[in-house]
Amino acid sequence: MSTAPTPRLSVVIATYNRLPLITRLLWQFAGQTLPPEQFEVVVVDDGSKEPVREPLLAQKLPYTLRVEVQQNAGAAAARHRGVIAARGDIVLVTDDDMQVAPDFLERHLAHHPPGSRHVVLGRIRPDPSIGDMPLFERWYAYLNNRMAEELSVPGARARGNHLYTGNVSFHRADYVGVGGFDKSLGQSEDVELGLRLEKSGCTFVFSRDAYVLHGSDHVSFERWLKRAHRYGMFDTQVARKHPEVRGVNPWRLLFETNPLTRPLLAATVVAPEATRLLTNTVMNVAKTADKLGLEKAAFAGTSVAYGMEYLRGARNEAGGWTGVAREVARYLQGRKE
Repeated sequence: MSTAPTPRLSVVIATYNRLPLITRLLWQFAGQTLPPEQFEVVVVDDGSKEPVREPLLAQKLPYTLRVEVQQNAGAAAARHRGVIAARGDIVLVTDDDMQVAPDFLERHLAHHPPGSRHVVLGRIRPDPSIGDMPLFERWYAYLNNRMAEELSVPGARARGNHLYTGNVSFHRADYVGVGGFDKSLGQSEDVELGLRLEKSGCTFVFSRDAYVLHGSDHVSFERWLKRAHRYGMFDTQVARKHPEVRGVNPWRLLFETNPLTRPLLAATVVAPEATRLLTNTVMNVAKTADKLGLEKAAFAGTSVAYGMEYLRGARNEAGGWTGVAREVARYLQGRKE
């Protein structure tokens, strides 16, 4: 029976086929200003092709490391398993491709004063090598930066639909109390969890100082499009569960985006297959703008290409025109309330 003291904080990391990256991150936790006996790290290997548990446990780390192994079941299931296995009152979830500063854990804990029910969203900053990444990954970094700036404005309020699993901490009891991640969701499980945590009474706090650095090993445009498609599908499911939250309804794109882009998005809904070539053309124009140094135009084009594939996913989940009409009506009804 273990006699180790209960840690103040548990770090939960899901990993899949990224042994070098998770190893790098674990050693960065070894250099934390928070004493090693005050935290633990729980890694959940989500069915990596090469063994992860033995190489990680062979590392001579100063803190308690536990490695759970499961058959590939997706990030939501892996993170859920890690949070349930965690022993700390505060759980911090991050990704295996992140990097952290030495005071990272202390800064998160500082935002959880006694008696609070905070969900702390730490900033995600781009890795200094961001310039070497594909346009679509730099676009993600741009979106993260834009959200961080918006949430940093005095009086701005972080909400449940802002939750992301790259850098977030919360009370384990709150997580368990709302039922944890919905493991049926292949994407957007973080946003959906955030909505339930907010409804349960948690307060969301954005922290610029508890930041991570995010690089990326995603280089496939085709896989990026598939992710956009999946987000459209699963955001539709989230919107059904939370119809009163307009910010998660995928059909908001048809009404809230730049009017100049709406015809392209509408065309995708009307003829999803016939407009695939058009999506590629939009992305090629964005790449050309990027090469010319027109970053704003490049990001705008990337947003349109993403939105087109995203709405293909939403349309696929909605089914035929009857389903699309029902989902759009749900969004419009939410606008009136």
